Amino acid sequence: MDKFERLAHALTTNCKASQPEWSTLPRPLVRSSLDFFQPLDFHDVISSGWIQQPTGPIDASYFHEFLSGQLSEEDARIIGFREHVSRPELIERTVLEVAGTVLAVQLAFRYGVASNVAGGTHHARPDAGAGYTILNDLAVAANYATDEKLNGGSVEGVKRVLVVDCDVHQGDGTAHFEDLGGSGRLFTLSMHCESNYPLRKAKSTYDVGLPDGCNDEEYMIALRDIVRKAFKDVKPDLVLYDAGVDVYEGDKLGRLNISENGIRQRDRWVLDQCVTKGIPVVAVVGGGYDRDVDALARRHAIVHEECAYVWRKHKLWES
Repeated sequence: MDKFERLAHALTTNCKASQPEWSTLPRPLVRSSLDFFQPLDFHDVISSGWIQQPTGPIDASYFHEFLSGQLSEEDARIIGFREHVSRPELIERTVLEVAGTVLAVQLAFRYGVASNVAGGTHHARPDAGAGYTILNDLAVAANYATDEKLNGGSVEGVKRVLVVDCDVHQGDGTAHFEDLGGSGRLFTLSMHCESNYPLRKAKSTYDVGLPDGCNDEEYMIALRDIVRKAFKDVKPDLVLYDAGVDVYEGDKLGRLNISENGIRQRDRWVLDQCVTKGIPVVAVVGGGYDRDVDALARRHAIVHEECAYVWRKHKLWES
């Protein structure tokens, strides 16, 4: 069972009764697996035009080479999955991960806030994957939200999308979608560990490179400053929030010193800022690395719990 399955399991089982050592929830956040919203099936997503050019933001040749399992060995090596990149189950998962973020955009415009149990594939560029990411769901979702012809009017009035990327690694791939950025539709904010991957950083609209060992208090000061500036400058109509938990103090690839409570504080603040300003917000899980996959799933569950908290706090069912 991989981390996405573990996360879904955690959301349907974890509560004070089952996990008294850390959960304060009176009941699981999701009643059963049947209560998750489901994206379109694999073949419908491929034919939707959401992903590949000319209507989507992903290079059509690259997309079709990936779908047919024909990426070169060098492409597969850079992605990280090597020979596994052509496995049908990985291809399907990758496409459905993107579809999940598109679905979350639709739901955010209905309910104010929504989250995907996957997503945050921010190293992938228009014509290449990297860092264990193949198709950039954030770019696809931003393109979908700002093109009413493509989305069929399911999302209206979105001119500017802001990605708030709090994964420990820079969202370099998202920053390379120049067509979206150049047209004034996509703005990227990346707050990451400066010494961490990738070695050669891209240029986001806003970049904050944090020092190794950054703690909860230092992190929140930097976060508040840059997010407030971005909101003031961009005035986004939609926020895509990458809630990577690899900032955690015990993450094997992280290098920062953020506690689980610090992650919760971060997620609650970002989500609350969006909802307070009337901006629909979509959360994706981003990165996280731990040999204890159940502990990792618990950390990834935080952003979903905070989405529910903010939804209740603002009584968004009344909107």
